[in-house]
Amino acid sequence: MIKKIQQFIPKDAQVEFHDNNATFEVSILEIKKVARDLYANKNLSLKLITATDEREENGYFKIWYVFGVPKENLFIIPFILLKNKTEFPSISLVIYEALNYERKIKTFFGLTPIGCQDKRPIILHENWPTDVFPLRKDFDWQKRPQIATSGIYNFQKVKGEGIYEIPVGPIHAGIIEPGHFRFSVAGERIVLLEPRLGYTHKGSEKLFEVLPLDEKIKLSEKISGDSSFSHSLAFCQALEKLSDTTLPTRALYLRVIYAELERLANHFGDIGAIMMDTGFNFGGAQGSRLREMVMQINERITGSRFLRGVNTIGGVTKDIDNLEKNKLLLELKTISKDFSKVIGVALNSTSLLNRLKGTGVLSAEIAKNHGVIGVVGKAVGIINDARVDYPYAAYDKLLPDEIVTEQDGDVYARFLVRIKEAHASMKIIEDALDKLPKEDINIPNLNVVFKKNTFAMSVVEGWRGEIAYFVTTDENGSISRVVPRDPSFINWAVLRDAGFDNVIPDFPLINKSFNLSYSGNDL
Repeated sequence: MIKKIQQFIPKDAQVEFHDNNATFEVSILEIKKVARDLYANKNLSLKLITATDEREENGYFKIWYVFGVPKENLFIIPFILLKNKTEFPSISLVIYEALNYERKIKTFFGLTPIGCQDKRPIILHENWPTDVFPLRKDFDWQKRPQIATSGIYNFQKVKGEGIYEIPVGPIHAGIIEPGHFRFSVAGERIVLLEPRLGYTHKGSEKLFEVLPLDEKIKLSEKISGDSSFSHSLAFCQALEKLSDTTLPTRALYLRVIYAELERLANHFGDIGAIMMDTGFNFGGAQGSRLREMVMQINERITGSRFLRGVNTIGGVTKDIDNLEKNKLLLELKTISKDFSKVIGVALNSTSLLNRLKGTGVLSAEIAKNHGVIGVVGKAVGIINDARVDYPYAAYDKLLPDEIVTEQDGDVYARFLVRIKEAHASMKIIEDALDKLPKEDINIPNLNVVFKKNTFAMSVVEGWRGEIAYFVTTDENGSISRVVPRDPSFINWAVLRDAGFDNVIPDFPLINKSFNLSYSGNDL
């Protein structure tokens, strides 16, 4: 591993290794240069930027910059220390996708990124006092701060003859999560779209600091409810690294099966919902029907439609016996045939294709500059999939034949990516069931002891895209910080670009083709 990472590390850096992570301190003056080199010259992907409050133990704040090395399953993590300082240099001018991470550090830690172009708070709203920073260790999570009585969120403004604004949300006509969208339009054409989120903020990162371990795992399942299994998987993998826990092989295969069932159910739902939003009711009904079939399979096998309570440190809690295995294989064949028939009808509908093609186009350049991932990124040709780039569970033996991509970046491309991924998921599940080894599904009577003063990084390819968890421990070996990063936190930033120059009535369709999580963004 040392040889592999040498090309990414400055010559004079003192490197520490934590599992598959290489970390080293960088001076505040050098961080912009080092980050730009890793990102632009070494072509590493930015996974997340976060902070930890270590003033009580060490007398400083630490800011971590996590970069991934695709295909090597390695993470390069430079960090800076803020001793008696609350300012640090912004890197968002050289890595644009760093912008919202820096805004979040400012909002939740009170550490100011100097040179950041967007100084507005993120997630927390105007009723939150500007001098209270909830992710600092001295913030009492049980104490309600005094509500601020004033404050204005400065939406971006467009000036020009005939330009007017349309505010939509946060309460919507459908049964969906709350979010506000501010449209600046000329006639019906969208000139500017700006989402405002944060209405589902639950204080999850603070809760991770104080909850018992079992409750932490349950909390990870609720970061984004439709991705319960993938979030808890990413969290459990980080905990397993921190405790040097090796899993039974059967548990690794079962994790793949459950992860793909979650992907399958959500892709079926989205495919149907996209068709429903065009008025193609047949497709909408069939998508809902297929999704429900998978959800019922989930409940029958695990007792939970959303696959909650399945992941645990050291494996899974629910097995698939031979009878259930054979039944599931037969059901998958039926579902696959049904799905192919539905898609055959859909792709022969001229009215449906007219609505999907050319609508909500996101350019590859904008997507790459924002680090877009998952379905949205694959729809513009970005080859990015944690199952391949950072293999986990049993994906090193059950890899998809190829990473599904399209090129046009419109609603139709995102529609096709989901269709192809659904077919691939069914194939992966069948392959995993055929190869399922005969072993335990977890480690009985496991005594979990975490290493002290260390950290772990875990990534999982959720159905929306890559989910990342960064977890640290303190001097007592207790979990001191958990940083979940849902793909929605990244992809919300480009919804405005996909909406540009479209008509207002097409926005619900564009938004559905992204189908991002409000809860996963707001935490």
